[in-house]
Amino acid sequence: MKSLAYKLKKMGIEKAKLSSFAVIGLGRFGVSVALTLERMGYSVIAIDKDESKVEEVKDYVSFARVLDSTNINALREAGVQNVDVAIVSIAHDVESSVLTALLVKELGVKFVIARAISEPHEKILEKIGVDFIVYPERDMGVRLAQRLVAPNIIDYMEFSANIKIFEIEPPESIIGKTVEELDLRRKYNLSIFAIQREGKVIGNISPTEKIQRGDILYIIGTFEDMNAFLQKV
Repeated sequence: MKSLAYKLKKMGIEKAKLSSFAVIGLGRFGVSVALTLERMGYSVIAIDKDESKVEEVKDYVSFARVLDSTNINALREAGVQNVDVAIVSIAHDVESSVLTALLVKELGVKFVIARAISEPHEKILEKIGVDFIVYPERDMGVRLAQRLVAPNIIDYMEFSANIKIFEIEPPESIIGKTVEELDLRRKYNLSIFAIQREGKVIGNISPTEKIQRGDILYIIGTFEDMNAFLQKV
């Protein structure tokens, strides 16, 4: 499957222009996505048909609604058609998941992400035009939210509680610049420690090494510092 960064780029969606999200289905995955996005300063509509689940998050998100997401009028009244990204995180009810995703697409949401619980479920979501499909583990909601707002990040690994090793596609604005010109250590407290180029990994990076189109950069630092860098370039 293509990365989230690739899908957003292919559809012409710029990370800097993402500002509002709908999260439909408030299980562990949906809650973690909604709360992470809200903490990062984005507007979130949190939706579930279970009133108790909505009550649990209503004080932590911009909007919370109890509604049947298989009802297009209810979705429209909640303002789902106005968000940049909708995340359908309904678990264990394939019919509701598929119908909700279909209705969200019908409402014209620019980018729709859906949770799949099986391969047949994934294939149906693909056929109805869902833009990105995930099989979430318990902590994947946080990872998805972070990758949404910094879509050049392909993936990352936890190095410690705060430090991560990021695998990123270089933004267009840094193509042709040298590692020395970027000066990531001084400006952002980040460090490029390897570059993957044409299937080979370059270690022991020279300060005069130029970033090329198609490179994959491996950078160590915190998510906050990485996000600050990607928002600036």
